[in-house]
Amino acid sequence: MFDKILIANRGEIACRVIKTCRRLGLRSVAVYSEADAGARHVRLADEAVCIGPAPARESYLSIPRIVAAAKQTGAQAVHPGYGFLSENEEFAQACAASGLVFLGPPVAAIRAMGSKSEAKKLMEKAGVPLTPGYHGDNQDPAFLKEQADRIGYPVLIKAAAGGGGKGMRAVTKSEEFPDALASCMREAAASFGDDHVLIEKYLQRPRHIEFQVFGDSHGNVVHLFERDCSVQRRHQKVLEEAPAPGMTHERRAAMGRAAVEAAKAVGYVGAGTVEFIVDQDGIFYFMEMNTRLQVEHPVTEMITGLDLVEWQLKVGAGETLPLAQEQIAIRGHALEARIYAEDPDKGFLPSTGRLLHLAPPAESLHVRVDSGVEQNDEITPHYDPMIAKLIVWDESREAALKRMLQALAQYRVVGVANNVGFLSRLVACPAFAAADLDTGLIEREQGFLFPQAGEPPSIPREAWLACALAELLREERAAQAAAHIDEDPHSPWHLRDGWRVNSAARRTLLFRAGEFEKSVTVAYAGRQMLLDLMDEGGQPTAVAGHLGEGAAYNELRIDLGGTQLSATVVAAGERRHVFLHGRCHVLVAVDPLYHAGEGGGLDAGLTAPMPGKVVALLAEPGVKVEKGAPLMILEAMKMEHTIAAPAAGAVKRFRCLVGDQVADGAELVEFEPDNN
Repeated sequence: MFDKILIANRGEIACRVIKTCRRLGLRSVAVYSEADAGARHVRLADEAVCIGPAPARESYLSIPRIVAAAKQTGAQAVHPGYGFLSENEEFAQACAASGLVFLGPPVAAIRAMGSKSEAKKLMEKAGVPLTPGYHGDNQDPAFLKEQADRIGYPVLIKAAAGGGGKGMRAVTKSEEFPDALASCMREAAASFGDDHVLIEKYLQRPRHIEFQVFGDSHGNVVHLFERDCSVQRRHQKVLEEAPAPGMTHERRAAMGRAAVEAAKAVGYVGAGTVEFIVDQDGIFYFMEMNTRLQVEHPVTEMITGLDLVEWQLKVGAGETLPLAQEQIAIRGHALEARIYAEDPDKGFLPSTGRLLHLAPPAESLHVRVDSGVEQNDEITPHYDPMIAKLIVWDESREAALKRMLQALAQYRVVGVANNVGFLSRLVACPAFAAADLDTGLIEREQGFLFPQAGEPPSIPREAWLACALAELLREERAAQAAAHIDEDPHSPWHLRDGWRVNSAARRTLLFRAGEFEKSVTVAYAGRQMLLDLMDEGGQPTAVAGHLGEGAAYNELRIDLGGTQLSATVVAAGERRHVFLHGRCHVLVAVDPLYHAGEGGGLDAGLTAPMPGKVVALLAEPGVKVEKGAPLMILEAMKMEHTIAAPAAGAVKRFRCLVGDQVADGAELVEFEPDNN
């Protein structure tokens, strides 16, 4: 076994590898960019080396800098994690040339599977079933369109060197193909440095099922069963589970054999994943092989009781696989939810900012949290916006679903937009609960998963009152703090008990949720507070409570007319995040003396929704366009976002050029609406 491991990655996978190294008594070396100087993986590692500025191409994608860091620290092996250089054959070759053990497959296997088109040719020879399509070298756009027309729509354009849903587009009509192809190629070039694509038949309502495989340098290959990764948005996985619901013993055996044959065909060593697309009749086709550990590997670990990173270390050191196929068994059911800094209600746009409050559920036999960040860390625009992976396990799928709902209800994130509420709705969705799965589940369940625009938010009365009470208690605490430093700490002016001469004091607090406002009246009767929602038509409620101390400053214990409740109320600017009954309600504290100006509304869609890079300008200034017409494309976190016309009209001028980096909220387009 090795003494020291360098982890050539960041985030939760780097933290995950560091923890396994620590358990095995191995020393770990982290690498980091200037943007990650205070990152959690840097804090956890035994040593850490800065390898360059924030842009990934100058740090995490710099082979010479990573190899130099390994040599400098005396590391004997390099764990590539996933993403970045994990499937880069040049990196694997550079490690070998420097005397470092690359904890991944041989260079030949990476090369064979690194190109989706070449991999499909190889699998065809090995007898693994393939989806109909074009996997050749001719990349002429006109020729590729001919192939798509021949295959028949819908088709899927995929980056040949891709993964993670990047450089992938589904196309339903022939006339849409050229624009989709151009977008795919741009995204593929930006993400992988290679704009080569392939075309495949797009199956209707398919499932995405993958098999975890493992090989050693002695010719042994096993599979560790399957994961169902069908629940996706924009071809990126959102929820994963193992084993796959409805999988028969016969189909599992057939797919497992195909996965093992695929790995043997390239002399595979280490951890890998063979991915299949499966139609509604259970017929499966080879899709691709990922020559690395997958983001969703924890669900496999939870149902097998194995540590796949430990297996990687042992196999990399030349040992045989710890277990034979017949010794590996499935126990129970596991689910993984990816907690992202993104806004599901705005097309899953990435969100950046500081994690002002981050409280994951407590870990246990049933609950695991893999995270690369902690409270007060920052989500930057430079890298993937994942906050954590939440993994749960139980004896059955039904019990695991309940565990996941409970764990999501306990997950509290403030400071960035996040998908925790969306994931809760997704797990509770009747189609998902009934295992009616396919890759289009999120799209076809829009009505259940997304709140309808214009509807009043469903916020319980207790949440409004808890928010108001927290506001009052914080005012009281601030007054007490001020009293301690005042020349007259006993002055009655420091009191916040509502005392008045010959009368009872009253005041009104105003809060807003979306477009809807509510007033909470506060009446003081002696030492007692009475709170009432003005438009509820009920009776005032006698309210008492107290805030926690220290790290529990946001924790609120409430007595609402004899009913005891616990809530968490986090203030972030004007926003108040109220966590109550397993849900988060976002309210805005409204200053009645402030009146916002009237906005025209059109500008909102013509500013940058996030920091990013301008990759294309699609409209000609002065030329009329229809409402919704694409005007320009912004790239952030390796994903493209289209800025569309907010109304019929014309672009007066663009305020940026292709290649410009723009800040969040920057004005991008001067647009003149058609008033006719």
